[in-house]
Amino acid sequence: MKANNILNRILAELASVREVKFEQMTLENGAVLEAEVFEAGNEVFVISGEDRIAAPVGEHLLSDGRILVIAEEGLIAEIKEAAAPEAEVEVEVEAPEVELAEVEVTEEAPVADVAEAIAKVIEEVAAMREEMKAMREEMGAYAKKEEMAAVKAELSAAPAAKPIKHNPETKQVNKVEFNRPAKAIDRVLARLNN
Repeated sequence: MKANNILNRILAELASVREVKFEQMTLENGAVLEAEVFEAGNEVFVISGEDRIAAPVGEHLLSDGRILVIAEEGLIAEIKEAAAPEAEVEVEVEAPEVELAEVEVTEEAPVADVAEAIAKVIEEVAAMREEMKAMREEMGAYAKKEEMAAVKAELSAAPAAKPIKHNPETKQVNKVEFNRPAKAIDRVLARLNN
């Protein structure tokens, strides 16, 4: 009877165990993560075939754009929204209206007047381009490129690292002295070996 009571207890305990369903998410690189619930403090595992491995420490980009932060191996610290990429700042610059000299081309109007008007417009357009270039430089668009070029030039000018040569350690020669007087350690070892 005792065996039946124990068996009934075991069956009752097994019946009361709830079935745990795991949620799965994929990382941007295609790896599959599994957790009971994707919330802070829950365990998270990487699925590799039949194995479940505790997720490594770090920030992992999920396929939906969120970032899974794991501070301790296998435990979710937080899930945060992906930082919005810094958008390039666009500055709208209104182009000053350029008044074109109205010159009627007739047989009476000299060609020199038309050429003067065209030259004046070309000069104004060139001046506007210079102003826009100055504004870009102030915003740092060109400064970053120049800085990167300077760093590249500096690194290119640096000498390459010297190759590492293999230097094996010198072999230690063990000398055995047979005719020396016995030391304390020799006596202890002799007793242990007997």
